[in-house]
Amino acid sequence: MAKTEPTTTRIVIEPHSQFDLSTHSRTTTVRSLAITTLSNNRTILYVGTHSGTLFSLSPNLNDTNASQNGTVPTNSPSFLQKLSFLRSVSVSNSSVDDVLVLADLGKVLLLSDGSLFLVDSELSNRAVRLGFSKGVAVVSRRRMRNNESEVLGLGLDSNSNQRFLHKLGGLIVKDGESHSEGCGGCVLALAIGRRLVIVELVLGSKSGKSDKDVNNATLVVLKEIQCVDGVVSTMVWLDDSIVVGTANGYSLISCVSGQSSVIFSLPDVSRPPRLKLLYREWRVLLLVDNVGIIVDAQGQPVGGSLVFRNGLDSVGELSFYVVVVSDGKIELYNKKHGGCAQVLPFGGEGIGPCVVASEEDKGGKLVAVATATKVVCYQKLPSVEQIKDLLRKKNYKGAISLVEELDYEGEMSKDLLSFVHAQVGFLLLFDLHFEEAVDHFLLSETMQPSEIFPFIMRDPNRWSLLVPRNRYWGLHPPPAPLEDVVDDGLMTIQRASFLRKAGVETIVDNDLFLNPPNRADLLESAIKNISRYLEACREKKLMQSVSEGVDTLLVYLYRALNRVEDMERLASSTNWCIVEELEHMLEESGHLRTLAFLYASKGMSSKAVSIWRILARSYSSSLRKDLALETIIQNSGENLISGKAIAAVEASRILEESSDQDLILQHLGWIADISQVLAVKVLTSDKREIQLSPDEVVTSIDPQKVEILQRYLQWLIEDQDCFDTQLHTLYALSLAKSAIEAFEFEIISENIASANTERENLPTLRNSIFQTPVRERLQIFLQSSDLYDPEEVLDLIEGSELWLEKAILYRRLGQETLVLQILALKLEDSEAAEQYCAEIGRADAYMQLLEMYLDPQDGKDPMFTAAVRLLHNHGESLDPLQVLEKLSPDMPLQLASETLLRMFRARVHHHRQGQIVHNLSRAVDTDARLSRLDERSRHVQINDESLCDSCNARLGTKLFAMYPDDTVVCYKCYRRQGESVSVSGRNFKEDILIKPGWLVSR
Repeated sequence: MAKTEPTTTRIVIEPHSQFDLSTHSRTTTVRSLAITTLSNNRTILYVGTHSGTLFSLSPNLNDTNASQNGTVPTNSPSFLQKLSFLRSVSVSNSSVDDVLVLADLGKVLLLSDGSLFLVDSELSNRAVRLGFSKGVAVVSRRRMRNNESEVLGLGLDSNSNQRFLHKLGGLIVKDGESHSEGCGGCVLALAIGRRLVIVELVLGSKSGKSDKDVNNATLVVLKEIQCVDGVVSTMVWLDDSIVVGTANGYSLISCVSGQSSVIFSLPDVSRPPRLKLLYREWRVLLLVDNVGIIVDAQGQPVGGSLVFRNGLDSVGELSFYVVVVSDGKIELYNKKHGGCAQVLPFGGEGIGPCVVASEEDKGGKLVAVATATKVVCYQKLPSVEQIKDLLRKKNYKGAISLVEELDYEGEMSKDLLSFVHAQVGFLLLFDLHFEEAVDHFLLSETMQPSEIFPFIMRDPNRWSLLVPRNRYWGLHPPPAPLEDVVDDGLMTIQRASFLRKAGVETIVDNDLFLNPPNRADLLESAIKNISRYLEACREKKLMQSVSEGVDTLLVYLYRALNRVEDMERLASSTNWCIVEELEHMLEESGHLRTLAFLYASKGMSSKAVSIWRILARSYSSSLRKDLALETIIQNSGENLISGKAIAAVEASRILEESSDQDLILQHLGWIADISQVLAVKVLTSDKREIQLSPDEVVTSIDPQKVEILQRYLQWLIEDQDCFDTQLHTLYALSLAKSAIEAFEFEIISENIASANTERENLPTLRNSIFQTPVRERLQIFLQSSDLYDPEEVLDLIEGSELWLEKAILYRRLGQETLVLQILALKLEDSEAAEQYCAEIGRADAYMQLLEMYLDPQDGKDPMFTAAVRLLHNHGESLDPLQVLEKLSPDMPLQLASETLLRMFRARVHHHRQGQIVHNLSRAVDTDARLSRLDERSRHVQINDESLCDSCNARLGTKLFAMYPDDTVVCYKCYRRQGESVSVSGRNFKEDILIKPGWLVSR
């Protein structure tokens, strides 16, 4: 079951007006009560008495009084206005047991002395007893969800009427009465003894008489249901289900089938059963002593039970609450969680049975209670006023609970919900509950971040005009800096402590008394939570001016908490910080890194890099490490994990994107001193829009930073396709110089090492930014580039031992002999020398190389092995006679004999092979030419006048030869000249076609 702990701090209803029945009749008392709002929006209270009279009263809802503000004592009747007496009508000599208002019909149905009476809602006519009804104990009207019409014969929806009649089946018509369509009416259930009778109240008739005339009203019996278990004492009809209560228990009866099912039975000793239709939820409340059980239209329990404090006399409904009365008190219980929200006394104890009535509308705002002689009307306090009252009492949980209920029921707009969250947040903030306050701020969709600005920075400031002058409900003080809020809050706690000691109750939170807070802790909590709110606001779409305030003030708060990492993260990201508001503060507090990040984010590169330069000078190696930067530097191959390296990395990041050449060259030096890799990244960055001038860069690079120059020139030449001959030459000279230094250092190191000196004690070159040795880079560049000056480079390395580089340069200059001498004699690279000879493509090159091998000069011994290798590989390209002439007498014959024999055999073989190929090719070629000659001879005309084109002799019947261009010569000329006959200056050695003895007759 739901908890029923009282929560008497909430004010849901307040007394509005009252009526003293004794002033009108001293002989009668109240028996029944009903309240309704008519179609003209007039609210009427109907009071039925034991003497059989019906009174109508009216509360003047337009009048207001001081009690509406919740400041007037609710048990003081002298402040209540009186209910206006309207009219009265006599019903019968017996008590009016029930009043059923038919507001849509403008009628009031009365139950008195077991009969039904009808009177108009204005009580302008006498009450009329309805026909056959006798012995009626309870009457209930059929209720439909969503205000669907349950009536028959209204003429509004005849299809609905027919469907309902078809459902009921077995239509009963008594005494000649018939169901009349087109006449106003409603459907009722009457409990008569142990049976239920379903009837239709028909107003008017076919004769055209007005349905306002109650004299024409009749009851038409539609159906009877027998065998109800016990005498019905209470009844509710919703949709097609009728819930009845008897002394034995509660049952559910279908008005369609007439079948009955027990919901549950009552104990032998219990209070009489009571039912109440809950219009808001469209459910039924069943009462068992002091317990209320809620069931749906199928009789199934839903939700928890309501446990009331005492037995009750009557029950009603108002909004989210069930209203019960007993012993002169009215109590309101929340339907959802069962808690008692409010208790109001309206009469002394022992006043006898009481009656409560509420509007049959889920939006009703009035509830009326009656004792024997007094009627008191209560008005629901507006939801906003209820929330205000709870907030004034610092019952924040109760206020939020009410807000959630209103939101769930759809009775509170989103804007008002956001407004309340913001109001609660401010109240909690001034009560020093900063975390809860920010939680509510974040739930408010309408609260502006600028409303927090006055708590951070004192007025006046840049954003003073942005702060909305919203005082909400005036429940909290005006905004003030957090230090003042904390001080005022502590003063309030101290003052409340004194009052409590004096016996005066206060509304200060008990937790603050039990655990007095520390000022420093409170201030830290305040700043931390306000920072959390501003961080969340950064994700919203705000005006630029508001975003500037959020980011700038957030830096202030981070600085107050010394949250350096958060401060730097904000400053280095995209932000709306105002530099002018922060730079002085950051300089004074020494947060130069944050200021540098801030300058960089705002495009103030010069100031940012200058700060990093200052930091690089002042940083110690024990500075806090940045893991991301550490990875960058380690990947560069340099072992520099220090504050200086971090400063250099950050500065290089800025310069990589900058196109300000002067700025870059100004700071390049100190960055290079820390990391040459970073300096190179600055110079070779492709992130800038305008590239740097190569000439200016080359001039500005420190001559001692040779590798920076080399890497920059390499980038220009290889990546940027630079064709400047001066830069190519400069690059070659720089590489050559470095290569000479490296070679000399290596020689010195080897000499020292050969003297048994430990290598680890030798001075070593500093770490290089290149992965490839300098000589290899030099050789690759000398071979790949055609734009450098080889003579200038050669002059530099002339006296060095860089023989391969010299060979490359001499080759560029066409000095074949010098190239061969270097390759064969200096480098003793026979394979490279032979390859170079092959590139030259002349046989004399091989002979020249052979001579070098056999006579190296300079006191060197002949290189017989290399010579034999040359003869073996390329002997066919050499003249054997010349080879024999060049062979030294000192050369051992056994070394060369086999090679020479193979060379001679190969030469003979190659010669014969060449002859065969030559003859075969001539034969093939001759056949082809003869076929073409035969083709040409068909169109060449030879006669007695034809002359030899060589000697001008007449051909006659002599043999002749014909050439490819149709030239004809006599056979004598052909024989005399052989194959070198020349006609018209043309040599036919290659393309003559002749077949000796071939005769062409005239």
